[in-house]
Amino acid sequence: MTNDADVRFLAPRTAAARLSRRALLAGFGVAGLGALSACSRTTKMAASPALDGELESKLNLYTWGDYDNPALIDAFKSQNDVLVQVDSYGSNEELIAKLATSRGTSGYDVVVPTGSNIPKMLKHNLLQELDFDLIPNFEHVDPNFTHQYFDPENKYSVCKAWGTTGYVYDTTKISRDMTSWQDFIDVAQDEAAGTTSLLEDPWEVAAIALAALGYSLNTEDEAELEEARTLILEKIAPNTKAYIGNVATGMIQGSFTLLQAFNGDARQGMSEVASPENWKFVFPTPSANLWMDCWALATGAPHPDAAHAFINHMLSPNTAIDQLDYIGYPIGIKGLEELAAGADLSLPELIFPTQEVLDRLEASKQTPADQIRTSIFADAQARSGA
Repeated sequence: MTNDADVRFLAPRTAAARLSRRALLAGFGVAGLGALSACSRTTKMAASPALDGELESKLNLYTWGDYDNPALIDAFKSQNDVLVQVDSYGSNEELIAKLATSRGTSGYDVVVPTGSNIPKMLKHNLLQELDFDLIPNFEHVDPNFTHQYFDPENKYSVCKAWGTTGYVYDTTKISRDMTSWQDFIDVAQDEAAGTTSLLEDPWEVAAIALAALGYSLNTEDEAELEEARTLILEKIAPNTKAYIGNVATGMIQGSFTLLQAFNGDARQGMSEVASPENWKFVFPTPSANLWMDCWALATGAPHPDAAHAFINHMLSPNTAIDQLDYIGYPIGIKGLEELAAGADLSLPELIFPTQEVLDRLEASKQTPADQIRTSIFADAQARSGA
C-alpha cells in the first residue's frame, strides 16, 4: 500500500484513467516557445549541488500523469528513506515552459521528456549531464534504445519507455488482411469509410501518407509534403470520423472500425472491449514512429544524488515487469520480453514488436517542416468536419 504521506501524486490514477499518455507525443503546440525565446544557451542558470554520494532526504519528480507504478516509487522511498513528490504535466511544452521560466530554480530533479524534445532542451540548457557511475543499472539498457540521434552519447538521457504507431481494426467489419499504411488508406475509403479515427497528432497523421508514398517520415521536402497533403485531404480526411487520443474509449464505444493507434493504447483497448478476439493490431509497413520517453536530470536539480539513485532503481530488471504491467509500454531493458513471458501479461505481442519491425521504424524529429505538418493537420480536420 502506498503511503500518501511519503509519495504525493498530484494527478492520481483515478483522475488520469483512460487519458492517453501519447496524445500529445509530437509536441507541435506553441506553449513553452515564448519561454524558450527568452532563454538562450548563455542564460545564467542556477547550479545543482555537487554530487557527494550522500542521498538527500527528498526527491522531486516531474513527469506525465500516472506514468509510474506507485508501488515502485514507494519501494524507493522505503529503501532509501527519501520523501518523493510527484507532479505531472500533460505535454512536452508544459515541461519545457516550467523549466525555461524557472532558469534552474524549478525545484524538480528528475524529468521525463520525449526524445524528440531533448535537442531543443539542450540548446537552452534545461538538462544537465548524468553521472553514470551512479547509474550502474544502465548496463541493463537494451542497445536498441541507446545512442539515439537526440543524445548520441547518452550524456543527458536514459530510455524510460518506448513504443510505436500502427492501427487496430474490427475484423467483423473488415475481413481483408491488412499489413501496410496503403491498406489503411484503402480501407478508410471503403469498409471503414465514416468509421475511421486518426490520432490528434500532426506528425503521426502526415506519417500515414508519407509512408504510403515511400518518403521519409521526417522529410522536409516541400514537394513530398504537398503530395502527402493531397493524399490526406482527398482520400483519408473525408472518411475520418474523429481525431482522438483515447483509442481505448473509441474501441469500447463501438462507433469505430479502424483506428490509428499507439501500440500500448491499442492493447489497452483490446484488453477492455467485450470481444477482443474481433480486433487486430498492425505494425504497418513500410515504417512508423519509434517514440521514446527518457529519464533526465533538470538543470539546477536540488537533490542530484537522490535523482541518480532513483533512475538507477527504475532501470533495475527487478522493477521492469511491475513498471511494464502498470504503464502498458515496454521499458528499455534487455531481456524484458523473456521476463514478461513468465509474468502472464495479456497480449504481449502488442508490447514487443519483432526485431524486424524495430529495424524499420523511424524516430520522429522536430524540424522547421513541422509547420507544414501542422497546416496539413488543420486542413485535414476541416475537411473531415472535425
